[in-house]
Amino acid sequence: MLKIGTSPKESKWFLLLGGGMLIGLTAVIAVFTLGHSHVYNTSREVPWGILISSYVFFAVSCSGLCLISSLGHVFGIEQFHASARRAIILAIIMLVCGFGVIAMELEKPFALVIYAVLSPNLESPIWWMGALYGVYLVVLVIEFYYCMQANRVGAFYTGLVGFILAIAAPSNLGGVFGLLSARPFWSGVFSPVYLVVTALISGTALMGLVHYLKVRCRDLDFCGHDRNYLFLLGRILALLLGILMFLTIWRFISGLYQQQEGMYEALMVLLKGPLAFNFWVFEVLLGMLIPFAMILTPSFRSPLGLTVASVLSLIGMFFMRYDFVVAGQLVPVRAGTTETLDGLLRYTPSLAELGIILGGFALCLFLYTLAEKVFDLEVRHVHLPDGSTATSCQGVAITDEELGAHTH
Repeated sequence: MLKIGTSPKESKWFLLLGGGMLIGLTAVIAVFTLGHSHVYNTSREVPWGILISSYVFFAVSCSGLCLISSLGHVFGIEQFHASARRAIILAIIMLVCGFGVIAMELEKPFALVIYAVLSPNLESPIWWMGALYGVYLVVLVIEFYYCMQANRVGAFYTGLVGFILAIAAPSNLGGVFGLLSARPFWSGVFSPVYLVVTALISGTALMGLVHYLKVRCRDLDFCGHDRNYLFLLGRILALLLGILMFLTIWRFISGLYQQQEGMYEALMVLLKGPLAFNFWVFEVLLGMLIPFAMILTPSFRSPLGLTVASVLSLIGMFFMRYDFVVAGQLVPVRAGTTETLDGLLRYTPSLAELGIILGGFALCLFLYTLAEKVFDLEVRHVHLPDGSTATSCQGVAITDEELGAHTH
């Protein structure tokens, strides 16, 4: 029988998550009783708010986790075998929570699902977004099943399909924004590339955080494998952050130099407008510069230091999603729009929107904590006679033949 709250710390943790989910439930009830237009601060001019940006955060993080997990059981990189089960189950949970958040953005989510199946619009990027992530969720569940059943072949092929979808889904999600020619800030090839790169950053940072907590919550010391794995994740994270900084710098250089109408104003919203604090403090400082510097500084190159860098990166990723979605809408696209201040539209999340986001994150953490209790997410290491260590792929036991192969 599943036992929850077996220790004082665990009881406080579940109580905290329960409070967060209760706040989220209260916000959901307010939405259904009062209506979207009364509790959300979105409008006809700014139709996409923090619920959309949070959905992007959950969905893209799911893709990043799948890409990281595939390095082990698809591409055979030994260090990533041990984290595959946790990466997949966390990806499933984050995608489910992402679906829940975006469902609250829609007034009739079930009608949308029904009509998307009965009368699909194959020319719509939004339809493809729903289709790809829907199939992706099914593939992830099957992949996790094969992992838990110790089926190497099944885990490989479903992992390969998941790897393809983990690239296709966020790039298509970027296409939802990138194909909107009326919004120059989003339009173009940057959006798909940006979401794939930041998906990898989110996935890498999440696995670093999860691996650290796995060891610390069990009052264990970091063995050589744990340290090497965290340090490897840190190097990957630093590389990806460097790529992201490169892309960001050139996006601003090209946008400011060309001064394209709509693009220039949106960039100025980030540089010195309503979203400047978010951009400079959370995106640039906490999300990129500090984690990048911490990983490259030897004195911070410890399990705790790398984990702090991962947490800061995740905070930065969340605000990047928000700024990306909102900044593209604050520049009016219609002449004569009256609801402006200094020529810009305004949007601030309502309490109901913030409550739903808080509930979504609390639910995500609650489900993952339960998953750690319900499933055996550990991958065993086998010490071979020649002194090396073999990790069973997805928990698959090393056979006598494989063991013999290592000794000859």
